[in-house]
Amino acid sequence: MFESAELGHKIDKATYNLEVPKLREALLEAQIDLAKLAKFPVIILVGGLDGAGRGETVNLLNEWMDPRFIETHGMGEPSDEELDRPMMWRFWRELPPKGKIGVFLGSWYTWPILNRVTGQTKTADFDQSMERAKRLENMLTDEGALILKFWMHLSKDRQEKRLKLLEKNPETRWRVTDRDWKHFKLYDKFRTVHESVIRRTTTAEAPWTIVEGYDPRYRSLTIGKVILDAIRRRLDDVDKKTADIIAPLPLPSIDQLNILKTLDLKQKITQKKFKAELEKYQGKLALLTREAEFKDITVIAMFEGNDAAGKGGAIRRITSALDARYYTIIPVAAPTEEERAQPYLWRFWRHIPRRGRVTIFDRSWYGRVLVERVEGFCSKADWMRAYGEINDFETQLVRHNIVVVKFWLAISKDEQLERFNAREKSDFKRFKITEDDWRNREKWDDYEHAVCEMVDRTSTEIAPWTLVEANDKNFARIKILKTLCKQIEAAMKNL
Repeated sequence: MFESAELGHKIDKATYNLEVPKLREALLEAQIDLAKLAKFPVIILVGGLDGAGRGETVNLLNEWMDPRFIETHGMGEPSDEELDRPMMWRFWRELPPKGKIGVFLGSWYTWPILNRVTGQTKTADFDQSMERAKRLENMLTDEGALILKFWMHLSKDRQEKRLKLLEKNPETRWRVTDRDWKHFKLYDKFRTVHESVIRRTTTAEAPWTIVEGYDPRYRSLTIGKVILDAIRRRLDDVDKKTADIIAPLPLPSIDQLNILKTLDLKQKITQKKFKAELEKYQGKLALLTREAEFKDITVIAMFEGNDAAGKGGAIRRITSALDARYYTIIPVAAPTEEERAQPYLWRFWRHIPRRGRVTIFDRSWYGRVLVERVEGFCSKADWMRAYGEINDFETQLVRHNIVVVKFWLAISKDEQLERFNAREKSDFKRFKITEDDWRNREKWDDYEHAVCEMVDRTSTEIAPWTLVEANDKNFARIKILKTLCKQIEAAMKNL
């Protein structure tokens, strides 16, 4: 796999000096066109062996390109803040928006490779890391990103020679550390793992480009030309229509029976019992979140439901039991301009809390398979692939000891009409009812079908849906508090 990167590629100085001005001019023009169009981001990963010129390459790209449209991220050892979240969080928060270039010196491959070479992880863990990386890149490219992955390679002899040259020169001596020589002694192990990574994560959408890193002129021209060619090709094809999906679309149950219709929406609770149960479970929730073990988990409670189903009231009963310093409510509305410039899940990844915190989402990432699907705000391909992306997202959360609690609040069509009318008549509730609510009501059957499909595809063992019968608001509030306490308690016992 690395044979062509060990041939001794080199470019003479005269050729380099002749080529560079034209290349720099073309790169700047491509950058400006990319920024003006703002239809897709460019993500550049720079990896490879110590001494192969990774840092010099990144510095050169910043020198050659317009600094307004390029950002570099040196992804070294994760901070305490980053360790409190799933591993991918630190990369999601640094993704470039549409129209810009993000360069990553160190990526989602770096730590899995190091941990595998040094024996800190087993083969199965490494395999899972590679699969997560592929799924992330598939999702990013499906969202329109252009991903360019460069691997700087050196033969063992050339790596040793390169490190000695750098160490000998007073101006570059600082670049060579004991860590570099320690890694050199593990060259054969690194090569084996590197080959496995490249073989398994080179895809049609995001292939690796292997570059021999010994000669800086060859290395620089090669990478610059690959970047220019890729951006130009993508700019030329940006308006090309993607092929529509040919998979069969899900249809409603042929006998008209679905999971929402099996709910007993007539369930009620007396006011006296409600007050007693509210005090009991709010107290329990307060105590659970103050226990020492709670600092080792994170809670994400997510609320979806029919319009006027009582999400806000249920959320208030939860927050009344929590310390205001340790919870956050994220109301999810239509995406902002900043959010539209990023992949769909970015707006949710950015709000993942630290350990020992509670974050409540009022509406959520399920909007893609609900309102965006029904209202036609995204393509069929987008919402159909979203099920897999959402399950993957939630899997990463749960792997990091995040308790994901998902509630769907269901009410009948008649109950919704009654609540809509009551809101229109109330001075302090009128703001809750909009034209969109009435318009959505006309598509009741479409939304019901979408909800049932969502539950079928995303109610998993690790992140199940809790369907809440919400015609009686007090019954719904107690069921929600009970469920939340139960899942937090179970998570702390499993630590």
